[in-house]
Amino acid sequence: MDYSSIPYMQIRGGSSKGIYFNKNDLPSNIDLRDEIILSIVGRDLRQVDGLGGANPLTSKVAIIDASLKDDCDVDFLFVQVVLGENRVDTSPNCGNILAGVGIFSIESGLIKAQEKTTNIKVNMINSNNVCELHMLTPNKKLQLTGDAKIDGVDGTSAPIICNYEDLEGSVCGSLFPTGNKKDFIEYVNITCIDNGMPVVLIDARELGLTGYESCEELSSNSKVKEKLESIRLTVGPMMNLGDVRKKVVPKMSIVSPSRNGGNINTRTFIPHNCHAAIGVLGAVSVASACLYDECITNAIASKNDELIQTLSVEHPSGEFSVKLTCQKTDNKLKIKKAGLLRTARLISKGEAFVHPEVLI
Repeated sequence: MDYSSIPYMQIRGGSSKGIYFNKNDLPSNIDLRDEIILSIVGRDLRQVDGLGGANPLTSKVAIIDASLKDDCDVDFLFVQVVLGENRVDTSPNCGNILAGVGIFSIESGLIKAQEKTTNIKVNMINSNNVCELHMLTPNKKLQLTGDAKIDGVDGTSAPIICNYEDLEGSVCGSLFPTGNKKDFIEYVNITCIDNGMPVVLIDARELGLTGYESCEELSSNSKVKEKLESIRLTVGPMMNLGDVRKKVVPKMSIVSPSRNGGNINTRTFIPHNCHAAIGVLGAVSVASACLYDECITNAIASKNDELIQTLSVEHPSGEFSVKLTCQKTDNKLKIKKAGLLRTARLISKGEAFVHPEVLI
């Protein structure tokens, strides 16, 4: 096949933006596929020679195809272009980019829109989990306008309801992959959790912080960043992630009491710079930790004992509400489902041209 140009769509999914491809338009050879992605998105920090936006939140890729699983509609592989490092990482999921999968699936003809609403079951290849997207499709047409508002994004759009099923341990193998709800690493108390995204939670006070610092302050604080990276490298193998020096997981989340009526406040690193908001599945993992008394969140977060409850995770540009559905058996709590609201918008579509040197 001629891979000199690749059909694509650019979609804002949640508070991120990505390039979306049909799997059949890319080579099956993974090394060549990744080289093509790097050529299209951009290899360096500025990404001046690609479609990326010189930010981890805008250097993301979705690869989508009709699902090989009988109980799913489409398969979705998330690819993070690691900014400035000329490489990609497929170890994490991305719930924001997943929010745009429904738009791509309908616009590309992979899925036929149904009357009023269309439900799309997405097989998340990175972790083998399932998320069902609920899309508005009046008269069998995709609705993109609406009054749904999410923090971190200007304006309003049509709501997209994302229901994640059985996320516990999707990347690390268990909800608390170290076997503990609290660990003491580098003289700091932490909680390591994976409910869709591997996250390490740290009380801001243990780092000499308030937890309300701006992203700019934290991203320029070399002492804090060195401490976070030291902890991250230590807990990587403990979380069954191996050597994480070249991985974007686990995410590091500094937590503190909420200030604006939420349940907990966060400052999250992905993994070396402070996120302007918080990732979808990162928010799910943080909210999940709040339900367990033994986690470091216990003295910080507010919660109740209901088996279905919505927790508000505050972040630098607003808040993220996560609805958790749990069951309790023999006094053991299990989180069965995470529901949340996202929006997405189709920005452009066309052909992306691959640098000739990639194909030599």
